[in-house]
Amino acid sequence: MTSTPEWCRPRAVPEPVREVRLRVNGESRTVVCRGDTPLLYLLRNDLGLRGSRFGCGLAQCGACMVLLDGRAVPSCDLPAWAAEDHEVETVEGLAPDPVMSALQQAFLRRQAAQCGFCTSGILVSACAHLRAGAATDPVSTAEALERNLCRCGSHGRVLAAVADAAEALQAARRAECGADGPPVTAPRADGPRGAR
Repeated sequence: MTSTPEWCRPRAVPEPVREVRLRVNGESRTVVCRGDTPLLYLLRNDLGLRGSRFGCGLAQCGACMVLLDGRAVPSCDLPAWAAEDHEVETVEGLAPDPVMSALQQAFLRRQAAQCGFCTSGILVSACAHLRAGAATDPVSTAEALERNLCRCGSHGRVLAAVADAAEALQAARRAECGADGPPVTAPRADGPRGAR
């Protein structure tokens, strides 16, 4: 019995190169690529947006999270054609957002970043969670961040930082509404302030 050499085995025909039109961080962008190219590759290699990281390539670690129409999704296995006609926001595009600012400050205070490789993906997911006005108790936050892995094991600090950011945002809203605004409290992930 003879085996068929590699060079004469049937191969999949690659998808043709085409223009992919995206709206990234509020700007219309056009990239020439194969339609099945992962969105992460376009963001990093073609558009120079390197905040989203390549972690596992299987949409299981969350390092590559972006917002697609406001929803946190992994970009490493999302084909470019699937992002056409949708709003894509990367961690760079979220920089001026007050929610992201509150999260960044809380992450610094809580030292939740550790090595920092997964941090941008966690921040994107946390930003989507807080923007949605979802509950910020430890269980709800953990569920919102379940697709984000941190190999340094700083999950407890991350949950505390998200709770801090939610508290800071609520305090800012109360200040805008005046002292008579409705009291809004978020259960702390770690007990009283300063507990570790």
